[in-house]
Amino acid sequence: MRFILKLIKWAFFIIASIAVLLAALFTYVHFTTSPSNDRSWTTDQAILSYADIKGNLISIHDIRNFTYASTTSFTPNYYDKTFNINKLVKVWYIVEPFSGIPGSAHTFLSFEFENNEFISISIEIRKEKGESFSPISGLFNQYELMYVIADERDVIKLRSNYRKDKVYVYPIKASIEKERALFLDMINRANTLKEHPEFYNTLTNTCTTNIAAHINKITPHSIPFLSLRILFPANSDKLAYDLGLIDTDLSFTDARTKYFINDKAIRYADNPNFSVRIRE
Repeated sequence: MRFILKLIKWAFFIIASIAVLLAALFTYVHFTTSPSNDRSWTTDQAILSYADIKGNLISIHDIRNFTYASTTSFTPNYYDKTFNINKLVKVWYIVEPFSGIPGSAHTFLSFEFENNEFISISIEIRKEKGESFSPISGLFNQYELMYVIADERDVIKLRSNYRKDKVYVYPIKASIEKERALFLDMINRANTLKEHPEFYNTLTNTCTTNIAAHINKITPHSIPFLSLRILFPANSDKLAYDLGLIDTDLSFTDARTKYFINDKAIRYADNPNFSVRIRE
């Protein structure tokens, strides 16, 4: 019994020591590093989109619209486009569960305007050349945060057609005034990050925590920030469904089936009405 108690004591000491070392490392990194927009970025994340806002008109510059041959082979392309915020008609919540890490996923939003015009805003780490994502590194100021403003033919097809991840595209239930406020708030944050960079953080500053923060800014307390389905967003669509944020009368199981778009994304990959076809 004395031997077991001694082992427990040593185990506790080791665990406590590791916790103290990690806390010290986190504090050191936090206070000795600064985010920057001036690094050797990967080609797909080298350019930060931004917008000029003049009344109802949002002129977005450098909308990404790469053409992919594979996940590592692509032709860069950007364009500018002006949107009238009064013509925004729908917001879509997109979930891309990852196969490698249980519970992990990427989430982003797409905004639908009149005349079948769509634009996506995807909140991501901004990778330097040679970097890949690590959730542990993401705790220690190793990645900047960026708002990728992109064409759906880029950000959705990249995930469904080339990464071969499952992709779900859900219509959001909200008043049109709040949907327009959400778009404007995200555009303003993209502009802010262009001038004032921030670090990504695996726990507090991710794709899903930022989406939740934008929504809660417009409608306070809509989404519980401390939910495990925010931290592990592969099931964040179920959280959105439970909160009444998905615009459907279907059961969640049926909704997931209905809004799974991979088969359509492959079938209509080269269709000029790609965004409309994947929603049919």
